[in-house]
Amino acid sequence: MHVGQELLCLLARRNSISSTLRVPDRSRLALDLRFYFVSGLRRDIDGGLKITQDALCEALGINDNRIVEVTLRKEVDAVTPRMELSLRVTD
Repeated sequence: MHVGQELLCLLARRNSISSTLRVPDRSRLALDLRFYFVSGLRRDIDGGLKITQDALCEALGINDNRIVEVTLRKEVDAVTPRMELSLRVTD
């Protein structure tokens, strides 16, 4: 899976980047990730963290050192494995 390419394609399909995707300059950010795997035993919870963080920040044109808080969750969904994420401004 090429996370960075998928994110860039998603952004490219939008006519314009909405205000929800614009990240204020110099703001501190929190990243919430939820991974849904086919099985709870297939992968480590932190395996996708760095690649996802790097790809997201590259796609949005921000430095990943602005992320000061991370929440990881590992779930099981054998029918629809996926990753869900949110990036928000934090205090």
